[in-house]
Amino acid sequence: MNDSVGIVTTEYAHFDAELRLESGRRLGPLTIAYECYGELNADHSNAILVCHAWTGDAHAAGRHHEDDRKPGWWDNMIGPGKVLDTDRYFVISSNVIGSCKGSTGPTSTNPTTDRPYRLNFPVIMVRDMVRAQKLLIDRLGIAKLLSVVGGSMGAMQALEWGIHYPENVYSVVPIAGCGRTSPMAISLNALARQAIFNDPLYKKGNYRPEHPPADGFALARAVGHISFLSDASMHLKFSRRFSRMDGMFDFFGKFEVERYLDYNGSSFVDRFDANSFLYLAKALDLYDVAWRFDSLEEALATLTCPSLWFSFSSDWLYTPAQAEEVVEELQRQKKPVSYHLIESDYGHDSFLVEPEKFIPFLREFLDQL
Repeated sequence: MNDSVGIVTTEYAHFDAELRLESGRRLGPLTIAYECYGELNADHSNAILVCHAWTGDAHAAGRHHEDDRKPGWWDNMIGPGKVLDTDRYFVISSNVIGSCKGSTGPTSTNPTTDRPYRLNFPVIMVRDMVRAQKLLIDRLGIAKLLSVVGGSMGAMQALEWGIHYPENVYSVVPIAGCGRTSPMAISLNALARQAIFNDPLYKKGNYRPEHPPADGFALARAVGHISFLSDASMHLKFSRRFSRMDGMFDFFGKFEVERYLDYNGSSFVDRFDANSFLYLAKALDLYDVAWRFDSLEEALATLTCPSLWFSFSSDWLYTPAQAEEVVEELQRQKKPVSYHLIESDYGHDSFLVEPEKFIPFLREFLDQL
């Protein structure tokens, strides 16, 4: 069985209207990059929205051309016969606003100045991302999503959908998520920010795209990437092996894990924008599902649809305890909620590395809707 969605094309939806943000500022016109897989049925009842993590994009499945080295970021989840079965479901993946992957963000042209926004782009929150997604879903003619599924920052988006658009979603599936960002996660993002700010090429956000603050940005990515892994996964992948190209007593010699972080950081600089990285990090730091509510309890009282939660045993960025805080409150309120703690050594990245461990639960959940 061919289990790939094949060659796909990123599409772009343009909106002339301004979006009122949580900050009180307005953003518009808007562009949202998105991809669709499968076919929308006659009554438009089979649509599933997939939400990406921090530096993800709309390209969740398939390939853009035959020579693509890698498929979309959740290709093992989306396709004919897969858990997000494109023979049954119409799957939508959109890029969040604030990104540099096709949707309106700091690299976009500011209509007021006819120059890139850069740091004139407004601070956004996850709730603003979801509000922009709602424009896209309306444009596609979908009154009610069968489910919103996402990992990490995508889990935050899924929860926001359930709370703020209860009449427009049948279910939500937050994976490796939380109800509010922890001080530890915020502190790691603070280090990443300082790494970029301290790079002399950053120039208060006014760097040229061809001359980004590469050293600081690569270091910022390394800080973030460490938080996605776990001690166990680092032992599995690198152990304490010293780089084969270095001498152990060379002062500047490196362990394999150091070489890996160097490579990961430098390659990331070539495919993402530093200002976009900072804006999305700020959105993560600000995330609190109880924002504009009096309490977590009041916020979750508005969630009426079934929700399926997953956390991972070795995830120290968004820990199981953080997800369980939300799940336990939903249980206390007798809401339709299910929760699975998945044993995995791959830290926060487990939802991307070992989806086979939670796919059976997700398949069963979707079959029951």
